[in-house]
Amino acid sequence: MPTEAFIYDALRSPRGRAAYPADLYEVKPIEILSQCLTALQRRCGREDLPTEIDDLVIGCNTPAGDQGYNIARAALLYAGWGRARGGLQINRFNTSGLEAINLAAARITAGYGETIIAGGLEVMSRVPTYLNSGPMMNDPATVINSHYIPQGVAADLVASTHGIRGEDLDAYALRSHAKAVAARDAGYFSPSMEIITDQNGLPILTEDSLPNADLTAELLAQLEPRFAEMGLAGFDEMALHRFPLVDHVDHLHTNGNTSPAADGCALCLLGNRAAGEKLGLNPRARIRAVAMSAVDATLLTGGVNASDLALKQAGLSKRDIDLWEFNESFAAPSIRFQQRLDIDDDRLNVLGGSIALGEPLGAVGGMMLCQILDELERRDLSLGSLTIDAGAGLAVCTIIERL
Repeated sequence: MPTEAFIYDALRSPRGRAAYPADLYEVKPIEILSQCLTALQRRCGREDLPTEIDDLVIGCNTPAGDQGYNIARAALLYAGWGRARGGLQINRFNTSGLEAINLAAARITAGYGETIIAGGLEVMSRVPTYLNSGPMMNDPATVINSHYIPQGVAADLVASTHGIRGEDLDAYALRSHAKAVAARDAGYFSPSMEIITDQNGLPILTEDSLPNADLTAELLAQLEPRFAEMGLAGFDEMALHRFPLVDHVDHLHTNGNTSPAADGCALCLLGNRAAGEKLGLNPRARIRAVAMSAVDATLLTGGVNASDLALKQAGLSKRDIDLWEFNESFAAPSIRFQQRLDIDDDRLNVLGGSIALGEPLGAVGGMMLCQILDELERRDLSLGSLTIDAGAGLAVCTIIERL
């Protein structure tokens, strides 16, 4: 029988607002990650868990400053897990946390590890995205030659290309907040949620702080376009040059229908069957398929392709998927994804998405996995699909099966 990668547990911190006054600013990223490691150990009921770990793989969109220099290894040592092997930090933009889980699953399936913790971390209040550096951000020749435009302008291009109106974006955002508020009030996030405390052990953040029960369509309609100035800086011209059949870019995304910056961490304990037997744990789910897709770097639409590839790998059809998670960085790509795959509202982001909950970039994939796994269990369903669109045309999809 081929080796399978099982999910034995998954947890996350609350998503805290990164804008002032930031909810988690007083807690260092290494402390947030260490607290989550300790929580995972407590949930497993195994004091010897560190000795069984073959690696810790952490995704991070901005691996710099307080969350740089291989914070995965640093956190193992900080948490007193010096006997745990490894410690790896990876970056594939906001897919990083999900890709860390996929990488861990691939190693387990290949037989190059039995027990791996994987997930993501992003503390945007301390380490804002602009601290990233690299050719696609700072080298004009690379930007021009790669046809890379910022994701906000790319999202506005999606709306312009597919006839998605500003009212549609706002309506989508309202639904996201309504779902998130309802889920929070009903306690649906509780199974995976771990409280973050200060150095004295006092709770700092006990629940997601960004969902807004008082949001209205009237309030959203008053917000100014968020990426118009960026488009005027030359990126609109780049997009129109790349796609001459589009005659203009409507800048319709605002702060209300895009994901706010957030802080948080999510971890997943993966292993083969022997690992579960050794630890005395029952698997909650298995990884059925993973896929990555890439489209033109001007676009933000690769999620459909990635989902189709993952379904093909798993031998499944769209009708087989019980629940879908799509990362809501921006409303327009989310609407397009839902339309292209013909997904009903009551099967997509059923607990709300990043527009309401916030997007801690490197951690968002692990947080999505926590939500979909908990909800599959609560509803007694089987199959879930998670998809994230990223910058430079990238997209990642993972399909899990609850056991």
